Amino acid sequence: MDVAVIGATGNIGSALLDALAANQRVDRVRAVARRAPERAWPKTTFHALDTTSDDLSPAVAGADALVHLAWLFQPTHRPTVTWRSNVGGAQRVLDAAVRHGVGAVVCASSVGAYSPGRGREVDEAWPTDGLPTAAYGREKAYVERLLDALEARHPEVRVVRMRPGFVFQRSSGAQQWRLFAGPFVPKPLVRPGALPLLPFPEGLRFQTVHASDVAAAFVLALEHEEARGAFNVAADPVVDGQALADLFRARLVPLPPWLVRAGLAVAWHARLTPAEPALFDLAMALPTMSTARARQELGWSPAVSSTDALVEALTAMAEGHGGETAPLAADSLRSRITELLPRIGGRP
Repeated sequence: MDVAVIGATGNIGSALLDALAANQRVDRVRAVARRAPERAWPKTTFHALDTTSDDLSPAVAGADALVHLAWLFQPTHRPTVTWRSNVGGAQRVLDAAVRHGVGAVVCASSVGAYSPGRGREVDEAWPTDGLPTAAYGREKAYVERLLDALEARHPEVRVVRMRPGFVFQRSSGAQQWRLFAGPFVPKPLVRPGALPLLPFPEGLRFQTVHASDVAAAFVLALEHEEARGAFNVAADPVVDGQALADLFRARLVPLPPWLVRAGLAVAWHARLTPAEPALFDLAMALPTMSTARARQELGWSPAVSSTDALVEALTAMAEGHGGETAPLAADSLRSRITELLPRIGGRP
């Protein structure tokens, strides 16, 4: 099998390259990223390409299957930038797959694509309209519509949508800290055991999964030639405030969600945190995903529990641990100064 991986150096992409390299059914991997890494993977050739502007033919032509993972989380203050990359880039990737006769497209969607369903367990039939006020949910939902159009216009292409929960691994610690916490929050605070009290939004529940288990689900979707449609991917148990307090070895202090959102909004508008308040709204509204379909039809089962994946990530964040690719790299002094200056100056 000849596989093209678009967005190959991020959190899921790096884990997927490991999984494909170890898979005997995979003969060749064409990996696309804006910046090719110094690290090499077996059977893998890198193409330094931008999905929004470059010709993707060198990486796509002749591939049996294509996995689309590329996603831009920041800058949240400039939603037109993320829209151009996430939606416009996805459209160009799907167009390239059709143009070059790729037989299967496996696309990374997300629990964030689902319509609000707080307190409900849902399967893959739950609507995917996202939360329009949150850029992440809005863009994930729109990519789902692009996949709908691809299925309708090109039934010869096997289309699979993977919808994971929050994805963690040790090598993504530094990246996820940059994306969601920012340089003004002390990293040691997230180390389990560091806090005697854990303030937490009342009612917030979320699902997590280890990147290696997500990669395994993608490989199974590539191997199962009859697999089509959406698959939820998450590990047990669902994480709530008490579960997180137990991980931190701290006493849970429930906070009203409106108070947390207000504080986050002030910090975001002051450019003290990169996470927009609408992302908090989305997290509060998420349904709980059933993973029965992935387990039954793909034979998928997570090897790492949700809490173990979360502890691994929190420890890595506290240590500033990163990976071997540009998106996952640990912070350098220069990168921290570069990130801080626009925030101090008030520029977007």
